[in-house]
Amino acid sequence: MKVTIKYFASIREAIGHGSESRETAASSLAGLRDELLAASPGHAASLARGRAVRMALDQVMQGETAALHEGCEVAFFPPVTGG
Repeated sequence: MKVTIKYFASIREAIGHGSESRETAASSLAGLRDELLAASPGHAASLARGRAVRMALDQVMQGETAALHEGCEVAFFPPVTGG
């Protein structure tokens, strides 16, 4: 299926672009994240399993078990703090 992926903040900087369309065989956010880890060194460093990464599916915060669907929008971003 085809999905749109958006990257924000330090993840965008590490990967080198803010968005991409990608064909995926993944059925969940976890599966997509695993696929992306192999995509490039920037993906591997910024989306590594030990790193805190927030995910949204169609602009709603979700856990890794959320199911993907054709044409969905996935966003990855680091936790945000403010003061």
